[in-house]
Amino acid sequence: MTDTGVTPTTYNARIMALKRLGAKVGMTSVLHTWGSALTHHPHVHMIVPGGGMSPDGTGWVACKPGFFLHVRVLSRLFRRLFIEGLMALHRSGELTFFADLAGLADPDAFTAYLAPLRKTEWVVYAKPPFGGPEAVLAYLSRYTHRVAISNHRLVSADADTVVFRWKDYRIKRSDRMMVMRLKTGEFIRRFLIHVLPDGFHRIRHYGLLAGATRKTTIARIRHLLATAPEQELRADGKIVPLTLREPCPDCGGPMRIIEIFRRGQKPMTRAPPREQAA
Repeated sequence: MTDTGVTPTTYNARIMALKRLGAKVGMTSVLHTWGSALTHHPHVHMIVPGGGMSPDGTGWVACKPGFFLHVRVLSRLFRRLFIEGLMALHRSGELTFFADLAGLADPDAFTAYLAPLRKTEWVVYAKPPFGGPEAVLAYLSRYTHRVAISNHRLVSADADTVVFRWKDYRIKRSDRMMVMRLKTGEFIRRFLIHVLPDGFHRIRHYGLLAGATRKTTIARIRHLLATAPEQELRADGKIVPLTLREPCPDCGGPMRIIEIFRRGQKPMTRAPPREQAA
């Protein structure tokens, strides 16, 4: 498992978006590695806006019908880059094989093992959210800062056995909750495969949603879409909010920004005197 800031897959997807959509795009990826039974199920969820910023930064380019990019083209690009990444890791000696897979340490055997995958259709699914952006963010937020299993699913535990509840998604009825019993050593093994190495980032941002200018870029996009809170677009390109998100702690009304000054600088606007209590 490797962790890089900009992977070839995301880089090429952004180049494809710029070519096909005619816009600079952004995306947020969230790594999720576990299933309900603590099995190893690594996959990545990605949130992609339905459009992007025009190359000159003056307009918003909405995606075409079918949502964002052609899924079949994107899936084949992902397949090629993923397999090439595996080959590169194998050549550099960063892949380790055990038990029945020990023979894949041989380069020829590994190449033959990957050959059928080049002809298999890979599933890369992109669609607009049914419940809106809020539903997607709420769904992914349940995985970003949690561990593979929480205490409320544990039934019992001792030196020999750990018993916990898990959901069998193959069952289509409502009663999908099952009880699993694992030897303590096996439970610990399953849990530890979901502990990321030091310095590994579970969440990555790319394109418009990355970098130190992200807040300014998002504010500009909201301004272009006319969905931003009250704000001012200055001549130097910076966007200054005119109201704060937090309401007044006394009356609950909106707090309006009357002046912005740097650290150490004295404000020019004089605040009105507070009413004295009778």
